[in-house]
Amino acid sequence: MGLPTPVPDNPLKWDGWKNFNSPNPYERLCLDFDSHPHSGQIEDNCRQLLMWWQKKLPLKNQPSNPMAQILRLGLDEAPARLAEARTLLLDESKRAQIDAGLVAKAKENALAEFQKFLSFALTSGALTAEEEESLYVTGKNLGLQQSEMEEIIEAGLQKSGARRLPKFVPQPPPVAPAPAAAAPVAAGGFSPQNPREEFLRMLRLSGIDEITDDQRDAFCNMGEAIGLSGGDAEDIIDEYLEERMIASASVHQVSAKAPPKPVAPVRPAAPKVSIFSNSPLIRSQERENYPGFTNSLGMSMMLVTSGSFLMGSAEPDATPNEQPVTKTNLSAFHLSRLPVTNAQYEQFDPSHRAKRAPWADDQHPVIYVSAQEAARFCDWLGTRERRRYRLPSEAEWEYAARGTDGRIFPWGQTLQSGDLANFADANTRFPWADQSVDDGFAETSPVGSYPKGVSPFGIEDMAGNVWEWCLDGMIPYPGKERTNPRGPTDGPKRIYRGGSWKSRIGSLRTTARSFNTPNYSANDVGFRVLCEIVPKG
Repeated sequence: MGLPTPVPDNPLKWDGWKNFNSPNPYERLCLDFDSHPHSGQIEDNCRQLLMWWQKKLPLKNQPSNPMAQILRLGLDEAPARLAEARTLLLDESKRAQIDAGLVAKAKENALAEFQKFLSFALTSGALTAEEEESLYVTGKNLGLQQSEMEEIIEAGLQKSGARRLPKFVPQPPPVAPAPAAAAPVAAGGFSPQNPREEFLRMLRLSGIDEITDDQRDAFCNMGEAIGLSGGDAEDIIDEYLEERMIASASVHQVSAKAPPKPVAPVRPAAPKVSIFSNSPLIRSQERENYPGFTNSLGMSMMLVTSGSFLMGSAEPDATPNEQPVTKTNLSAFHLSRLPVTNAQYEQFDPSHRAKRAPWADDQHPVIYVSAQEAARFCDWLGTRERRRYRLPSEAEWEYAARGTDGRIFPWGQTLQSGDLANFADANTRFPWADQSVDDGFAETSPVGSYPKGVSPFGIEDMAGNVWEWCLDGMIPYPGKERTNPRGPTDGPKRIYRGGSWKSRIGSLRTTARSFNTPNYSANDVGFRVLCEIVPKG
């Protein structure tokens, strides 16, 4: 939901202008609550949005203009609503109240979603042990506590009059089993990791022959909750309805000839569905349970909440190694707001001072550090602080740089000014340098020199200045959904990301990949550190 750079002048090309009237102050300023924006981001977004609306004010005198009709409410109200959002978010106490309200709303939505799943489970008038187990999995992935789910289920049983059924225990097959076609029952033995079979099983347990539009939407939500796409869920619902129709026709045909033989119902054991969870409530709980911190070296460690994103790029300027685009799920972690500096690294290796570039002081990013040396620094820091430090995986790095909205650069879609990143500009003499931009530096810049280039999670310098080592070796993307992926760490090609002061603009894209040998070091390669989160309890 970030503010695009630049902001499109035409409102038909950008829906963000409609947020001015949102009850959520973050949304009004095109900010994300999960990304804990700092005061500079709040000020800058408010300024840009006010300027956008200021340019539209002459339309108030042109009531017949189609654009004036589209924007008419905002022309009167937007400036005041934007200024109000800025004031609220810059006030620490008021912002804390807003945050608490958003967390409460996320909890309310999670409870309502769980209640929806429970209502469908009780449609048949009975709740099997397998269905109840699936409900607990669903609730956990919504961010609910066990005690909360138990209370809701008990209340639902009492209100509906439904009864609990004992866990189904498969019986040995009879000597002469009835033909499989005698009843449309679910086939057993499917993989616990197969959401398609689990969703079909849930539909069969409902016993519904006709589905209304509202019920179809609710079932699709259930399918998406266990890992299916909306289209896949729709297809499976249609398959189920066709199955029910065929079964109904078969029953009518059999009853016209002779009474059917009774067939004992067969219920497969409910699979333990493993679902990646990053609901709004879970992300809110992560913010509460694992806030950012400052470590013993003065590094500001920012929380990157759990999430799913499309890794890689299908844009025309993307290279083949950025494809195929791959859905990737990541658990929460802490990442240093800035790259490791000379002063910080030299507490680990004082001899490195002799390798400093002539222009670099304590606050410049450390360079001439190989991936192997960076990994040893992480091990040293972890021992020092009794935390789990390491280099970020390539997936974690890209997610922290671009968030979930598919942005090209950490700050947005374009790079048109020198206050966003340090790259090959008018201060350099490289043939590929962009002479139209002046970023203020001919070599590396002190870390944190470009606060406007911040990523969606409040992390700076993820484009330009120095390439940053990652944990992974270079391997192709699989094209299939994956969770918390890690590439090999012992291969000949180690990934680094982000571009540097020597790089052309294309290398600063969040999806651009490059690599070198693990023992390689240069005057434009550094790193930042990740601290793993150890779940409470």
